[in-house]
Amino acid sequence: MARIVALSPRLANQIAAGEVVERPASVAKELLENALDAGASRIELDVEQGGGKLIRVRDNGGGIGHEDLPLALNRHATSKILELEDLEAVSSLGFRGEALASISSVSRLSLTSRVVEADQGWQVQAEGRDMQAQISPAAHPVGTTVEVRDLFFNTPARRKFLRTEKTEFNHIEEVLRRQALSRFDVGFALRHNQRDIHSLRPAPTEMDRERRVAALCGSRFMENAVAIEAEASGVRLYGWVALPTFSRSQADLQYFFVNHRVIRDRLVAHAVRQAYRDVLYNNRHPAFVLYLSVDPANVDVNVHPTKHEVRFRDGRLVHDFIFRTLHKALAQVRPQDHMAQGQVGSQDFAVAEGGGGAGGSWQPQNTRPSPSEARDQMAFYRDLHQGAGQPVNQNGGQGQDMGQGSPVQDHSGTGGLARGHSPGATAFMEADLTPVTGDGEPPMGYAIAQLHGIYILSQSSRGLIMVDMHAAHERIVYERMKRALAAEGVRTQPLLVPQTLAVSQREADRAEQHREDLQRVGLVLDRMGPETLVIRQMPALLRNADSEQLVRDVLADLLQEGSSDRIAESTDDLLSTMACHGSVRANRRLTLPEMNALLRDMEATERSGQCNHGRPTWTLMSLQDLDKLFLRGQ
Repeated sequence: MARIVALSPRLANQIAAGEVVERPASVAKELLENALDAGASRIELDVEQGGGKLIRVRDNGGGIGHEDLPLALNRHATSKILELEDLEAVSSLGFRGEALASISSVSRLSLTSRVVEADQGWQVQAEGRDMQAQISPAAHPVGTTVEVRDLFFNTPARRKFLRTEKTEFNHIEEVLRRQALSRFDVGFALRHNQRDIHSLRPAPTEMDRERRVAALCGSRFMENAVAIEAEASGVRLYGWVALPTFSRSQADLQYFFVNHRVIRDRLVAHAVRQAYRDVLYNNRHPAFVLYLSVDPANVDVNVHPTKHEVRFRDGRLVHDFIFRTLHKALAQVRPQDHMAQGQVGSQDFAVAEGGGGAGGSWQPQNTRPSPSEARDQMAFYRDLHQGAGQPVNQNGGQGQDMGQGSPVQDHSGTGGLARGHSPGATAFMEADLTPVTGDGEPPMGYAIAQLHGIYILSQSSRGLIMVDMHAAHERIVYERMKRALAAEGVRTQPLLVPQTLAVSQREADRAEQHREDLQRVGLVLDRMGPETLVIRQMPALLRNADSEQLVRDVLADLLQEGSSDRIAESTDDLLSTMACHGSVRANRRLTLPEMNALLRDMEATERSGQCNHGRPTWTLMSLQDLDKLFLRGQ
């Protein structure tokens, strides 16, 4: 065995650099966080050759005093914490005191700074070797400039693992994007090889913030985003979440900040995923930019060397708060909210900038009708809507089926479906047929035709609305069934022969700990031994399910997440299947009153923009979009 020796400062720094400095983007992150902690209101980031040749960060913060400059490059030297109590309530982004020392051990680093009280600036340099920092005077405005050149020049094994220049720069750009989203009060500039990439001014107003988010995340994200603002129990959540129809194939547009620190947290990811559970299409990922403000004493940011992970003191409270807030916000979105924000129900079409289109096809492009003109244009369809209970009058047009083949007449006098069709297809006829907008036009307009027995075509003053009638009715029936189940409560069914289940001691302990919670959702488990559970009752709706697999899945969730929504998810899946089979089918002929009743139900139903499987139920083609198709006004 070799003797125990103390590592040299250089080797110790290089080992620490293996944790802190993974690639050029890691350097940019640490330097940007230092600039923000210094109180800068303007930060400039210059990069050459993807960061391998140069990373320069200049800020106008408070600067570093002459006597403190040598300490800035020492390990475990920081101005952000002094005692253990400070570590328990960290409010700054950096505090370990390792970043500059680690970076200087694998690069040629120079730090120039000046404080307000000083007449001149000072510079300290280090070149990756064990040496005393040399300080010299330098001309510099108030603030700090850090230059990192030739990264990994003295550790070629690390340098050969760097990717292409473009890839490394993309990582640096992502770092700046996260910092710019976290601090709207700070201006940012990014240049690569002397070419301007981003120039972001401070965003003090809500409109300026939305513009910055649109510039960094794309205008389509903001067009399809719902603003979030909620506060409870000392925790505040705000930001933007995208509609389910603006989902992504990858989780590449998800930003979550805790006290302005960007994090990746499993608890947060689970809460967001649960909120989108029954509105997101298969294998799709939601998009969001969310901010959580919490007392620093209730969150531990000293979990990971790069501080990407945190640990909440009351994780259950944070999880439930995030889930409830997002779930409620997504449920409250109605078609009229899409219209008000210039949004649509599908990814395939977007309302052109400037709002809705022309008021009619005979008007010049980029003009908008007055409310009185819109009312006149919609008068014919309003009459159809109000006369839903009248028999078909082919001469006057009321009640006429505009689909293929002969009209379907309503002889019941109630506006219901024609005789001979399944009762499940009549559920949407219970809708309130009162227009909901001030000018008398419902948000979803009035039906004018049925296309191929699948789609409803509706006209509004904004343009043409196309509705997948089966998908829309499926969501309406599904939401009604969920409300009915919630009103009645979960009914349980005792097993004729209780089922014995062998589990681990940890699983048995967790089942015993959450026994009352499981009973509330209809699952009754008794512990018969250290590693034995007995299933005595199951939710009545899930009586045909695999009870053993369901219980094992629930216990696995309890161990990993501290909670489980398996039973609720299985119940919703069953209700979704029942709603799908009970909804109006394709090729079903509907009369105009029936189509209008379905549109009115969509306006009053939660999550009506997506079916139970996450597919969009409607989309809008504005008159501007139609004008472009036919080159009108050009």
